[in-house]
Amino acid sequence: MGGAPHSTRARCVLGAVCVAAVALTATACGGGASGSGSGIVRSSWGDPPNPLEPANTNEVQGGKVLDMIFRGLKRYDPRTGEAKDALAQRILSSDQRNYTITIKGGWRFSNGEKVTARSFVDAWNYGARIDHKQRNAYFFEYIEGYDKVHPDSGGPTAKTLSGLRVKDDRTFTVRLAQKFSTWPETLGYNAYAPLPRAFFEHHAAWLKKPVGNGPYLVRSYAKGSVMKLRTWDAYPGPDKARNKGVDLRVYTDSNTAYTDLQAGNLDLVDDVPAQQLKFVRSDLGNRYINQPAGIIQTITFPMYDRAWSGPGKAKLRRGISMAINRAQITDRIFRNTRTPATDWTSPVLRRQGGYQPGLCGDACSFDPERARKLIKAAGGLPGGRMTITYNADTGSHKDWVDAVCNSVNSVLRSDRACVGKPVGTFADYRNKMAGKEMTGPFRAGWQMDYPLIQNFLQPLYYTGASSNDGHWSDTGFDRLVNQANAASADGAAITGFQTAEKILAEQMPAIPLWYQNGSAGYSDRLSEVTLNQFSVPVYHQIKVS
Repeated sequence: MGGAPHSTRARCVLGAVCVAAVALTATACGGGASGSGSGIVRSSWGDPPNPLEPANTNEVQGGKVLDMIFRGLKRYDPRTGEAKDALAQRILSSDQRNYTITIKGGWRFSNGEKVTARSFVDAWNYGARIDHKQRNAYFFEYIEGYDKVHPDSGGPTAKTLSGLRVKDDRTFTVRLAQKFSTWPETLGYNAYAPLPRAFFEHHAAWLKKPVGNGPYLVRSYAKGSVMKLRTWDAYPGPDKARNKGVDLRVYTDSNTAYTDLQAGNLDLVDDVPAQQLKFVRSDLGNRYINQPAGIIQTITFPMYDRAWSGPGKAKLRRGISMAINRAQITDRIFRNTRTPATDWTSPVLRRQGGYQPGLCGDACSFDPERARKLIKAAGGLPGGRMTITYNADTGSHKDWVDAVCNSVNSVLRSDRACVGKPVGTFADYRNKMAGKEMTGPFRAGWQMDYPLIQNFLQPLYYTGASSNDGHWSDTGFDRLVNQANAASADGAAITGFQTAEKILAEQMPAIPLWYQNGSAGYSDRLSEVTLNQFSVPVYHQIKVS
């Protein structure tokens, strides 16, 4: 879900948004002139790999758009992360398995259609269906009947979830397959957004120009260039946009985006590259934001490859983890905008509960001698060499991947034991993950969908889960997750997930590297710029002078 550092300071560096072979003017680099003085926020972005269907978007770039064009039953408070009612008027349950949901009246989609209980039920049924191939279908498996619409093998034997029932225009019921005490808190995730009839009746047209019920509507989208979102004046919610719109401009190099910010061709960069961190305070002053976020960076192993998952390979994975000097990398490359990770969650969960500092133990401590011994005991690196695959277009990943490999190489006393393996775009990278094409470890940063320990564990490590990109599977872990979900109280649920997380510490299917801060820089045209706990700009609050 998403995540995931000085270059020349020329006024314009050719990037994805720059018009090819055009003179270096403001309009040639991201179309700078078009947004100037118009009340439009010009923000950097990366093309999402999939169409912007709510149940098919499980990565950061697409999620930014869905956050702007949709509102669901819940919405996470940008400051605290608390799940607060949005379209939900009330969510009631006497047994934590059967829920009655009443939505607020007066809500419409931007095409004028009313938002009703059926808008949610139809959307969830669509998202769950195996033949619709939605990447977030897994989020509906909690609802009774999921095994019929999305079976593990064979075709579906039902078209709708038996656990969903529309009672009237504003009320529907949900029966879960088991008790899940914190389930209402997950409903701010975009997979649970309502959908208008146009999504089903004119699907191809909707994909080209999505229609939602949030404070912005999509004006246009040119893949590889820019998505233009404009304020929806008739938006009925309390969080109306304070600007006239947002232009999300595609960059394949975060340094290019930062240079355009410096040149006045861009207003907002929400991922300050590592190479710029030593300059950013002097460059931007108080227009630089650096704050904790629900993001963890990991290196994940392709557990479908026996070279990395066979007997005794847990020693290999632990040894590689111990060969990584996290403290040095977070200091020298990220200038302490990252914190060495000691578990698989995030410190932002302190408020909600679940964060277990130190759980990873010695495996997350830099220990060259023990690292060498463990790797040798496991038979060494497969073929004597490993690559770390990463996407090269966003997140300054080359810098830290090279640093991780340098650390491993130093420990193993070899210049070529570890090398980085770049993939050009995030979309291509995600497709390789989905196709099980990784031949060695790969970066797999996670940006939380909602602030619960369950979200850091189940979607990434549960058997068959939507973001289990390493395809690790452990029956004991799955059982403990199921028990935690069924716990009758939040405290018991948290304890259950913490117990499950200990299995990750034993088997190390993914190496936790560091907790990531949200970072952003913005132009002097903007004010009221903040990041939420997911590190995403709170676009609707931004003012443009």
